Amino acid sequence: MVNPVPTLTTPTPLWQRVDTGDATVAVAERAALGTGARVAVWPPESLGGALAAVDGVLGALDRQASRFRQDSEISAIHRRGGGLFLLSDGLAEAIGVALEAARWTQGLTDPTVGQALISLGYDRDFAAIDPARREPAGSPAPAPGWEQVRLDGPLLRLPANIRLDLGATAKGLGADRAVRAAMAANRGAGGALVSLGGDMAVAGQPPRGGWPILVAGEPGLAGSSGIQPVRLSSGGVATSSTTCRQWRRAGRMLHHIVNPRTGLPAEGPWQMVSVAAATCADANAAATASIVAGAAAEEWLASTGLPARLATHDGQVRYVGGWPDADGLIGIPPDSHVYGRARPAGVR
Repeated sequence: MVNPVPTLTTPTPLWQRVDTGDATVAVAERAALGTGARVAVWPPESLGGALAAVDGVLGALDRQASRFRQDSEISAIHRRGGGLFLLSDGLAEAIGVALEAARWTQGLTDPTVGQALISLGYDRDFAAIDPARREPAGSPAPAPGWEQVRLDGPLLRLPANIRLDLGATAKGLGADRAVRAAMAANRGAGGALVSLGGDMAVAGQPPRGGWPILVAGEPGLAGSSGIQPVRLSSGGVATSSTTCRQWRRAGRMLHHIVNPRTGLPAEGPWQMVSVAAATCADANAAATASIVAGAAAEEWLASTGLPARLATHDGQVRYVGGWPDADGLIGIPPDSHVYGRARPAGVR
């Protein structure tokens, strides 16, 4: 197993309780993984155990898969410049989920876009990026291709020219892991919701009518309120947006969703796409893939059977796969292509 540099000791941000006006549910939030984390549980007395469990999950994922931490496991692998690596169980799962997502999205998501993002200037935690650097971005770096990465259980074979970025699935996987840990900490009692930057997973028994959530909240989205209330009783919902992480290089506006085929920020009609799936990791991958797919996104989403909400740059909203057009319960059909898919032990 590759040993990262000694772990950086930075204090974990404290959870802050959130008053929702509902005494039957307890909610807390804090900063995490370069975004915000929110945990909601019922019964409310189970919050303490849930927060401790979520802290453990988020800390472990950051140490495993963050390409912005020099002491992370994935950064240690990149420093070696390619080869055969024995991974921790956590990183093996994270890379396996990313490779499987690349397969079922037919390459619309691809974890080998790391060098493309670095070339564009996304080479550090987003909060540390100068949003208006004068020098131009580097040359486009199309993804070498996920098929070149070999994962067999905990054994990873990575070519020297590949830098991994797990951004299309890692946040969703973190929400999935965290909500399972929250439920386990409370011995399966009640229900839980975990949101990481708006990508959320639920588990256990939902409140009556489902968990109330707000989706696709882009302030000022032309021709639309920008925020839709819906309800979720199982699985996860994730949103990808071309506007939430933007920066300029030599006056050119860039964003973090890269088309693997070009190595450049994805272009197309969609400002924001929200997708529901059996897991938040699947929803995360599908939302990102839809942005990359551009004009073909609606047809591609329909082929997966996943409910989705797509918002254009000029404020038009489209619904696919049974996504409710008003405050309603999101139903995830059992016959959708990725619903309930078993994770393989190794992805080749």
